[in-house]
Amino acid sequence: MKKLLIFHPALAPYRVDQFNALSKLFDLEVVFIFNNVWNHKFDQVKLTSQLEFNSSYLLTGISLKGRVFRFGMLNIIKKFNPDILLGYEFSFTTQYLILLKRLRIIKQKIGSTIDDSIEICNNVQSKTRYIARKKTVRQLDFLIVLSNEVAKYYKTTFDLNSDQVIVSPILQNSDRLRKNSEKLEQIANNYASNYNLKKKKVLLFVGRFIPEKGLKEFLKNILPIIHDKDEYVIVLVGEGIEKQYVDSFINENKLQSKILLPGRFEGLELYAWYLIACGFVLPSKYEPFGAVVNEALIFGLRVLCSQFAGSSGLIGDNGLLFNPLDKNDTTNKFIVFMDSLVPLLTINLSEKPLLMKDNKIDFINEWRKLYYD
Repeated sequence: MKKLLIFHPALAPYRVDQFNALSKLFDLEVVFIFNNVWNHKFDQVKLTSQLEFNSSYLLTGISLKGRVFRFGMLNIIKKFNPDILLGYEFSFTTQYLILLKRLRIIKQKIGSTIDDSIEICNNVQSKTRYIARKKTVRQLDFLIVLSNEVAKYYKTTFDLNSDQVIVSPILQNSDRLRKNSEKLEQIANNYASNYNLKKKKVLLFVGRFIPEKGLKEFLKNILPIIHDKDEYVIVLVGEGIEKQYVDSFINENKLQSKILLPGRFEGLELYAWYLIACGFVLPSKYEPFGAVVNEALIFGLRVLCSQFAGSSGLIGDNGLLFNPLDKNDTTNKFIVFMDSLVPLLTINLSEKPLLMKDNKIDFINEWRKLYYD
């Protein structure tokens, strides 16, 4: 079994299943560079208890304009002595691994996870990232990307062969998310009762209230529509810097019964919101992937998904794509989407079929590319 050492920014709930799956293919160790995902408050003790491999944190180092370099990486590499090393993006961490190999201090195969959507590939917003990408890609032995579309972009643009690009979308284990159905239904019934959601068409959003998520524009665009529809309820689960704006928007437009802000949730308390929703929306203007789309589809929700999200590749007849920067497209697709939904009548997980599209990506064979030199 090959030994794989991953340097990863921080542990998030949507990464647990993927890491655990890798531990079945490799002798795996993961070193986290931050103690939590930026601008999130995930319960790290609970998350690490779900991991089926060795993990640790490397938190000492220097930072420069939001980028960090951690001391002690070489010692960890020497101690674990992996066959394969994996950094992330075009970070200082990845650059340091490349430097060590160029200086012949290490000789392992080196790669990096690139969480780009095809939109980000084609329209790099940062000049620094553009230069770093151009400089870095050909110095790596392999890349980990999120979709076939992005894989094709990197292979074509940088003349990489198929074995140098591994397609590995951020997908979670549906059985894990859907277990404890009795407890989920109990929590969901409490939500439905507390917020008077029965017989309503409940549209759910889960995420941070930040500009990239496009909440401001989305709410402004759909305002005339939801004013005239008594059965529509928009539930915004999360928190962030735009929460005050959303609060003001609700109060100014007297939408207290139409747009709900229940707060931020994790685990069963979060999944129960998927259980009472009738549909899901992700209106992001910028979204490398969007693991919440995967979660929504696991709980049987059709998704109104931004065309700019990497997870838009998961949408077929299980939802609609729209352009959140185009008011007419947003409103037209919103009307069609909401018309297709059935109001909340009963709360039963068994009646929520798995709606994940078969993306024909063989996780095991993709990662087994690293077994061959």
